[in-house]
Amino acid sequence: MILAQLSDPHICAPGRLLFGRSDTAAALADAVARLNALPTPPDLAVVTGDLTDGGLAEEYAEFRRVMAELEAPFVVLPGNHDRRAALRAAFDGACALPATGLLHFVVEDHPVRLICLDSLVEGRGRGELGPEQISWLDRTLGAAPERPTLIALHHPPFSTGIGHVDAVGLADAADFGAVVARHPQVERVIAGHAHRAMQRRWCGTIASTAPSTTHAVALDLRDGAPAAFIYETAGLQLLHWREDLGLVGHILPIGSFDGPHSYGP
Repeated sequence: MILAQLSDPHICAPGRLLFGRSDTAAALADAVARLNALPTPPDLAVVTGDLTDGGLAEEYAEFRRVMAELEAPFVVLPGNHDRRAALRAAFDGACALPATGLLHFVVEDHPVRLICLDSLVEGRGRGELGPEQISWLDRTLGAAPERPTLIALHHPPFSTGIGHVDAVGLADAADFGAVVARHPQVERVIAGHAHRAMQRRWCGTIASTAPSTTHAVALDLRDGAPAAFIYETAGLQLLHWREDLGLVGHILPIGSFDGPHSYGP
């Protein structure tokens, strides 16, 4: 199984540039083209939140227009820039989204089970899962203890060391982590929000974040560093599962590159 994780595309309404300079729809289209061109295309893609910049209906329509070109099936979950009602209306029952309540769900159709969580607190940058969703996660993991499982959400459950990112992190990360630690089948927890690729040991598993398909958060680890972004090469995360390998993660830069070239004569 190959799972592609795209994150934080921040799609704007047609004709609007993010920060007055970024065509985020074109950037997402480049990511879709990169995935479609892979010699081993993904079996599934998940977009880990901030699908849009403002949670507007026209932004979700633009997101769906771009993602329609992806040859693999995909699912989505909300980030802090999204709005549940508009997101749900835009997909109208597609992408495994539930019709009511929080936007959490399970994808069971692949060798690795995917559990998607909803950490959105509308109108705030900070995230929270809440006790009911955490209890749901515990029950859902307990129902299939032998199946390798990935958990996806928007807000990373660990501190990143980037102060302005951590200020809008996951409020109940400790409660979430206590559940994950009880279920050793959790191969990895994947998140977005930080606009950078990071990974660390966390609660008995590995937690990682994917880069954004558009701008990156500037890597400045000084105490009190100002919030800033930078146009580094955009990227996405590929997760490859094979029984004899386990789960292996790759960061795939987005763009056109010279190669591949044979090592032979």
